[in-house]
Amino acid sequence: MPPLSPITGDSRPAPATGLSRRAVLAAGGAGLVALAGWGEARAARQPTGSPATEPKPSPTKAENAGPLFRISLAQWSLHRMLYAGKLDHLDFPAFAKERFGIVAVEYVNAFFAKKGNAAYVAELKKRCADAGVTSVLIMCDGEGALGDPDAAARTKTVENHLKWLDAAKALGCHAIRVNAQSTGTYEEQQKLAADGLRRLCERADPLGLSVIVENHGGLSSDAKWLAGVMKQTDHPRAGTLPDFGNFPKEADRVTSVAALMPFARAVSAKSWDFDDKSGDHVGFDYAPLMKTVVAAGYRGWVGVEYEGSRLGEPEGVLATKRLLERLRDELRKPT
Repeated sequence: MPPLSPITGDSRPAPATGLSRRAVLAAGGAGLVALAGWGEARAARQPTGSPATEPKPSPTKAENAGPLFRISLAQWSLHRMLYAGKLDHLDFPAFAKERFGIVAVEYVNAFFAKKGNAAYVAELKKRCADAGVTSVLIMCDGEGALGDPDAAARTKTVENHLKWLDAAKALGCHAIRVNAQSTGTYEEQQKLAADGLRRLCERADPLGLSVIVENHGGLSSDAKWLAGVMKQTDHPRAGTLPDFGNFPKEADRVTSVAALMPFARAVSAKSWDFDDKSGDHVGFDYAPLMKTVVAAGYRGWVGVEYEGSRLGEPEGVLATKRLLERLRDELRKPT
């Protein structure tokens, strides 16, 4: 997804409908109240202070047997269709399988907003089961800054995410993706973000879920800074979601991805455009990025996240998937 602003988290491009993301979230307020009620009991639970159990092996740490990585579909790839009403959130899992042959999906919490309650999540889970599709994670935005300098606001942000932990657990996801917004100096933001993340991880641990942070704007797009947050958080449920696209222009993309891979629990294959003849990505080379991902021992989901405009959303998803499949085959060949 496009990088967020340091605090508001509202810098995604406006959808094709002309609505801002802030307006979309506001329109879903009633549904979010219902979802908050669903998670009220979870919010009331006090953190244990330490991991209750050692987490189950992450899909990113799977043994080398099987495919080098598996391909999932990030819902944001189809955000224009979803905002325009051409695709319903409940139909997204089946659409991913039928249209693209992708059997694992990554949700965006904004698309739950109008219907966010237990019955709705149960229906989504049923649709996944009927289609034979796996729910991988929920990308959570608009719930506050985990590194807010105000202690009460930081606590509120942790509490705001609990309903999404409940939803992720119900759907069978392995993680929620959060943002690490903060303000202050480099070191202050690192410390604050680590505090909020650790506290949320303590709440995720009894559910067997990971809490992962994307390089998604502000200092989080600095791979060195985000790796430092992981080290300071020092919790087995904390991890990263390296996004190929969300690094500063001056940053070396391959080096940045490499810095985040030791903590990776998911990977976002951001894409914008493709060469019509070669099928290669235009703007940056996917090959060294995927080589870095695989060399790190990662064997989990790589999420297709198409954001281009020249190709339609379905065409862009397919172009990204084809490129990932080709590179997966090439990386399997002995050197």
